[in-house]
Amino acid sequence: MNRPLDPKTPHLDEQAFHPIDSAALFDPAQPTHPIRVLMLYGSLRQRSYSRLLAEEAARILMGYGAEVRFFDPSGLPLPDESAADHPKVAELRDLSLWSEAQVWCSPERHGAMTGVMKSQIDWLPLSLGGVRPTQGRTLALMQVSGGSQSFNTLNQLRVLGRWMRMVTIPNQSSVPKAFAEFEENGRMKPSPYYNRVVDVMEELMKFTWLLRGRTDYLTDRYSERVETAKALSERVNQRSI
Repeated sequence: MNRPLDPKTPHLDEQAFHPIDSAALFDPAQPTHPIRVLMLYGSLRQRSYSRLLAEEAARILMGYGAEVRFFDPSGLPLPDESAADHPKVAELRDLSLWSEAQVWCSPERHGAMTGVMKSQIDWLPLSLGGVRPTQGRTLALMQVSGGSQSFNTLNQLRVLGRWMRMVTIPNQSSVPKAFAEFEENGRMKPSPYYNRVVDVMEELMKFTWLLRGRTDYLTDRYSERVETAKALSERVNQRSI
């Protein structure tokens, strides 16, 4: 049975409750530089298949006109092992802030992502001096396996992407028996797995273009505006300084 709703919202902070700005969604100012993509991979092996897959994906992204940078996890300390001013931590955070999109590629080990991969993500905080180094960025996920095809690592990475407030695209890549999918020179062989990697990178670029110029508005939240307004009010109305 339908009944009329009381339209009153007495708990809303009217100053922080903004109407939807269609101009910010449909007619934003567009940057002109190439889309900036950060590649993270989860293995330190000399012949790292997660790195080789990330490199193959980077070539595809460059073909779409993106500027691509890699973070080498060698020398990155364990989370909390060092201070945040460690050079490798600072490099990782700077690259994350530089990026508009990211690609995470990890091997699957014991049915999960590697510690190398998780350490990189753990060093990227939700907030860094009032700036979130991952929020609003698009994210594509890939994994390599030594055996049959699996999606365990992808599922874990997808949870982390959401937790890091990233826009994780629907498509993803899982490459089984990765040792058989790459030539000696490190290039990926033609296959349906390669075609899927192209699909994922194409989708990442499309989603990044769609969100470009809109991420600040899309990640502007009522709850945070309320908190900010209260903090401002308390500061302005202090009786003594």
